[in-house]
Amino acid sequence: MCLDFFTVRTLHVIKSLNNQNRKNKDLHIQRTSHLVETIGHGAEAKVFVTTFLERDAVIKVRPEKGYRHPELDKRLRVSRTKNEARVIREARRAGVRTPIIYDIDLKECSITMERIHGPSVKYVLDSDPKNADAVCENIGRMIAKLHTAGISHGDLTTSNMIQLDSGELCLIDLSMGNSSAELEDLGVDIHLLKRAFMSAHSGIEGSFEKLLSSYRKEMKNADRVFSKVEEIRNRGRYT
Repeated sequence: MCLDFFTVRTLHVIKSLNNQNRKNKDLHIQRTSHLVETIGHGAEAKVFVTTFLERDAVIKVRPEKGYRHPELDKRLRVSRTKNEARVIREARRAGVRTPIIYDIDLKECSITMERIHGPSVKYVLDSDPKNADAVCENIGRMIAKLHTAGISHGDLTTSNMIQLDSGELCLIDLSMGNSSAELEDLGVDIHLLKRAFMSAHSGIEGSFEKLLSSYRKEMKNADRVFSKVEEIRNRGRYT
């Protein structure tokens, strides 16, 4: 049977696409087979331990939500994946230690990033309250860097901070962050952190003042932020 040029070319393209699909499938299986355990499970995402080019890593995946319309669900998951990656990148540029991003897969709505080893700041404060003042001063400086760059975290708690062996703090889980934060967003950050701190760290509440003092020294518009915090607090009191 004699095939014309266009038929031969079409068959060649189909064969190439099939081969590429098999390679992509094998790559996906190879990557997901490295997932060891789930270390985080929130309303929007799951976090797994994995490896990336022989480096310790985690992969944060936003799975499909069956209760949402498929197209809306996809748009939301892609948008939130992009936003989190953007906030992590901008925070790092501002001098805040964040996990290094290794890979972003918008088809899977996943971010593969550096696995940060170390205790949470919550654990550090609970286990060594004598050093709470120094740790809180570090927290204040870190948040000031973030806010000076116009970035909010959106879920600031001491559980979302990890202390490295060097003593440096690493900020994690910026999924609710905003890289174009308004004064309101910055005020909410401080307000939520204070509420979480007072709830989780009874006995060292005074150290929070060290945090605020450190923040004020580093943050140019700290007084405006603190005024907004007070406004937010009063709003909650009368609603």
